Formats: sequence, structure tokens, C-alpha cells
Amino acid sequence: MKRSRVNAIMAEADEMIRRYGFVLPPFAYWSPDEMRARVAGTRIAASRMGWDITDYGKGEYDRMGLFLFTLRNGELSDLTRGRGMCYAEKLLISKQDQFSPMHTHVIKAEDIINRGGAMLAIKLCGVDGAGHCDESVGVTVLCDGVPREVAGGDTILLAPGESVTLLPGQYHEFWGEGGDVLIGEVSTVNDDVTDNVFRDPIGRFAEIEEDEAPTHLLVSDYDTFLKA
Repeated sequence: MKRSRVNAIMAEADEMIRRYGFVLPPFAYWSPDEMRARVAGTRIAASRMGWDITDYGKGEYDRMGLFLFTLRNGELSDLTRGRGMCYAEKLLISKQDQFSPMHTHVIKAEDIINRGGAMLAIKLCGVDGAGHCDESVGVTVLCDGVPREVAGGDTILLAPGESVTLLPGQYHEFWGEGGDVLIGEVSTVNDDVTDNVFRDPIGRFAEIEEDEAPTHLLVSDYDTFLKA
């Protein structure tokens, strides 16, 4: 993805988030220079909080991609101990017919919430005896606390205000149905580097072509920009 496109997506996303009554935290608006100057002593970089825009390395963001902003994130060590900051929270935007490919997580359980916009479509399936994604295997999920049985490969639709709880091993793929969707995610500690298991071989982060300066850093920029 070109950096200019990333910058434009950030601006569009911020406008949509505000339109639905949310405001990002102050560090979201730090410039790269401000981030370098102010990040020391914070949890921001270590917890990979901040902007995350991905085309999964395929270069087709409008077809397969996702906007995310990690608002808060705990530590795996707390999760292992069973106390402390064992949770994470994100805002996501899935555009109309822009899908996030089939995946699950090893550790993370998550509530996916339609915060506003169009319908959120989520295709679900379970795993076979070897732990591999199998669209013939159904799952039972909680939709706002109510159990719901879903046949393998079927799609559920969530209207604004509705949510689904997804557990490790429950594969899911999602997109905006009929329009763009603002999505909330509340989960156990999030590790996007190691805890995403995709059905098909694919990258998690975009490869960035630096055609202009970044407005704000992506979480995938931290390892290089903050050490430069």
C-alpha cells in the first residue's frame, strides 16, 4: 500500500469514528516526531496500541482489507497469571464487501460488536479433528449472551448494537453488508504478531510504499521508525 493511501484511510476512518460518537485517544494524533519524543515510558509501543491498516500483503485493500485502532491492550504475562490487565479493546472499520479473510486465534477470545452503520456479516465455521478450518463443522456462539447454533460455512448478520462472542478455534470471516460498518472489539490480550491463524497462507500486515511522509505511525511502523 502507498503511504498516501494509508494517510487518506486514517483521515476517513477518524471522520467515521467521530460520526458515530467515538473519539480516539490523544496519542492517536501524535505526529511521528511527537511519537518518538513522547513514547518512552508509555505502554503504547510495547502493547502495539494505535493505528493498524492492512491489505494482508495482497495489495487489494478495497477487496480484502481492514482498518483497526487498538485503544488499549494488556500483557500476556498478566493473562498467564490470571490477574492484572488481561483485556484489549479495538475499533475496526469494515467497508462494504471488503472482507477480512477466514481466521481464528490461539489465545484470544473476543466480542465483535456492530457499533454503527450497515449490517456486519460474519461467516463462521469450526475445526476438524486435526484442528484445521473445516466449513462442514458448525459452531455454537453467543450473540449478546444468547447461544446460537450456526452451521459450518453459514453467515450471521449483526445489526447495529448486536454482537457475537468468538472463542479460539471458531474461524470467522467478515465484511460490511450493504455499507460500511464501525465495529467494536473487546477481547482478552491481543497479539497480532503471533496469535492470528489464517485458513490460507497470508500476511497480517501491509507492505508500505513510502510515497509521502506518514501522518501518524502504524503499529507496524514502530519497530523501524521508533528505532531510527
